[in-house]
Amino acid sequence: MEILTLEFFQRALIGGALIGITAPLLGLFLVLRRLSMIGDTLSHVSIAGVALGFLTGIYPVAVGLVFAIAATFAIEKLRKAYRTYAELSIAIIMSGGVALASLLFSMGKGFNVSVTGYLFGSIYTLDTVDLVLIGIVTVVVLLAVSLHAKELFLLAFDEDAAAVSGLPTRYFNFLISILTALVISVSIKIVGALLVSALLTIPAACSLAVARSFRQSVVTVVVVAELAVVAGLLVAGVWNLAPGGTIVMLLIVVLLLLLTFRRKFSTG
Repeated sequence: MEILTLEFFQRALIGGALIGITAPLLGLFLVLRRLSMIGDTLSHVSIAGVALGFLTGIYPVAVGLVFAIAATFAIEKLRKAYRTYAELSIAIIMSGGVALASLLFSMGKGFNVSVTGYLFGSIYTLDTVDLVLIGIVTVVVLLAVSLHAKELFLLAFDEDAAAVSGLPTRYFNFLISILTALVISVSIKIVGALLVSALLTIPAACSLAVARSFRQSVVTVVVVAELAVVAGLLVAGVWNLAPGGTIVMLLIVVLLLLLTFRRKFSTG
């Protein structure tokens, strides 16, 4: 276990533990609102920003963050334009993000290897700047969720009722979208843009399988994600596996186990 004494692995554990709190927490709200695919959309748009960052010599995560936030505003605008077909907004922005990323890739062939780390995750390359940014995002998310817990709860379960009760739904829709953009932008270097939505949705699926209240769901998503992140990093470090993929596969294993135990318990 001497791997725990290595500085790069310690940074990976800290970064992974922080994202293991914020990503599943926001993912729970997204899943309850039937917006689970927004994670894929924003991650693809973020990759386009990362590619532009490499092309222009600007800190890639920062450019990806700007792109993700811009995409959240575009999604909300399209959701209002297509009220009956709100999922169209996600499909349109995702298509645009993939198209833009492919164009930027073709313009900067020399940095394609660097961008690959953001596609599949490169948690072992986290530096102090990355950890500070992840820490700031974690504090912002926890503060926002704790200050507006009741409003976000009502919005997640019944947006129409929230609007009728006088809740500024547009403001809170933007808030949850921007927080998600922040988390996804700092997560893609940990698990990769292609896998980040799993960290948003699979812990939520686990909680929905076993939790009997919203409070239990919140605790469950964080516990499941933290266990998967820490165990995934240890397994990947010892057996030289891809950390992001290992974390996601462990999440899937946990979900299958919970579904199996729930089925046995309900039939027993």
